[in-house]
Amino acid sequence: MDFDARLAPYAAHSSKSRGRTHIEPPAGSRSEFQRDRDRIIHSTAFRRLEYKTQVFLNHEGDLFRTRLTHSIEVAQIGRTLARSLQLNEDLVEATALAHDLGHTPFGHVGQDVLNECMKDFGGFEHNLQSLRVVDELEEHYGAFDGLNLTFETREGILKHCSLTNARQLGELGRRFLDRSQPSLEAQLTNLADEIAYNNHDIDDGLRSGLLTMAQMEEVELFARHRHMVETQYPGLAGRRALYETIRLMITAMTADLVETSRALLLEAAPQSIDDVRASAPLIRFSPQMRAETTALKRFLYANLYRHFQVNRMRVKASRIVRELFEAFLQDPVLLPNDYQVEGDPMRQARKIADYIAGMTDRYAIREHRRIFSLDHF
Repeated sequence: MDFDARLAPYAAHSSKSRGRTHIEPPAGSRSEFQRDRDRIIHSTAFRRLEYKTQVFLNHEGDLFRTRLTHSIEVAQIGRTLARSLQLNEDLVEATALAHDLGHTPFGHVGQDVLNECMKDFGGFEHNLQSLRVVDELEEHYGAFDGLNLTFETREGILKHCSLTNARQLGELGRRFLDRSQPSLEAQLTNLADEIAYNNHDIDDGLRSGLLTMAQMEEVELFARHRHMVETQYPGLAGRRALYETIRLMITAMTADLVETSRALLLEAAPQSIDDVRASAPLIRFSPQMRAETTALKRFLYANLYRHFQVNRMRVKASRIVRELFEAFLQDPVLLPNDYQVEGDPMRQARKIADYIAGMTDRYAIREHRRIFSLDHF
């Protein structure tokens, strides 16, 4: 079966994959990247994303995004973009669904605090942790640890990486050292992620009441599309007007990305994925759209992510993660047996980071109560 027939020559072709760490027979009716996607969906870490924070804690409302729904939205946007550019949809989907597998509970604050706790033990990077999840921590197969994903999917998961850690990753980390590029599918997934969170965080922010429509009108990108909705549907109000506005924004962002990237690809004329790796980034927004999305991100950072009610959650979450780490480091016997390491403080700290990073929000809260509350024996 030819899975790559409709792909451009510069796309990632599953038949030309750099392969897996552990050699396996072909996947039969599936491409190698489809197999990656399926393994990710069936992983324990993927199911945990349902109860991990995007912006709002899972129990604060049934309709707010979680890491799971965010990942699904990234995959949907990514597949649409990939099809428009004749790139590999299956690789984009696999990368999108896996990109947050290593994320801590409580969103970015959990990552920041865990990185501080691990500063003497090699630090903590959630992209690197996602790779660690699929390479080592998942336990599904008799022949190997992890999910044994293809090089291309693992490359897309590793969006960022410090130079120190890149040097330890061999071929996978080389691009961070020589400043070469990942596949176009990896570049595209990165921007699909940005499109997804920029737009769904507006929805969640307004639903929560932490943002107001008057505030959003201060953002040019939002205000312009809001006016378009008012012109097309006079008198439309409430959530339907908001959804129409966000829909138009997503359409504008994706159309801009496709048009800009097509022009860049035409100019660079890469003939293979190796040409892509040797070039400048070829999946981009136009300068105008990049400026507008940057302004939107700055607005959300100032008015939503640093809203005093979100900050209260951040302080509580910081305390939970920090106190759990310190308690486990001081008394490893508090950990499940599989996470206890004797005689190696570095490995013990990393196992603690694995344990905490794998927690859902509610599990971390319960674990903190079990350890520190006198009402729980």
